[in-house]
Amino acid sequence: MPPLPSPTAPKPEWRAWAREVRASQPDRSADLCAPLTAFLHGQGARRVLAYHALPGEPEVGALAAEFELLAPRARFRPAPHLTLHPWETATEVSRFGVRQPPADAPGVALETVDAVLLPGLAFDRRGVRLGYGGGFYDRLLPDFGGLTVGVVWGALVVGELPSEAHDLRVGFLATEGGLTPAQPSPNGHASQGT
Repeated sequence: MPPLPSPTAPKPEWRAWAREVRASQPDRSADLCAPLTAFLHGQGARRVLAYHALPGEPEVGALAAEFELLAPRARFRPAPHLTLHPWETATEVSRFGVRQPPADAPGVALETVDAVLLPGLAFDRRGVRLGYGGGFYDRLLPDFGGLTVGVVWGALVVGELPSEAHDLRVGFLATEGGLTPAQPSPNGHASQGT
């Protein structure tokens, strides 16, 4: 495994580290989805914003048998943002190489969503997410009051990632080892979504 970057290292260095670690991880999506399903049922979630996995990410599509899943579409006008659509409408490949709904798919309001599953290159134990650099989820979720769950392999959960004021934190982390609540931030505030 490559050496862990310093918490003060720039995000591109962290992204390179995370991609290298992720490439060595076996696919244990079934091990991840079983406790995630139980957790979401226990929290009373019904409508869940999920994601279609990029190569190497945990695949969460199995949850469609248990919940009403939604899929995001990345849009770039008038500014970059995500829109939400029924899971089964994700029939085209985005510029990022992931399946997404077409531009004319029926939309679903974020206010009707119970839980959001966020993919990421890595997360830290405080719930900070290392994304791909587009800021789509940071713009989508600042006022979201439901559950937020970071979905990632256990090897990509670290003690501390670099973060900025606009970086949202998830309330829970889902790995192949189970679900854990994100730890409070050093200033004593709970993570968003807890």
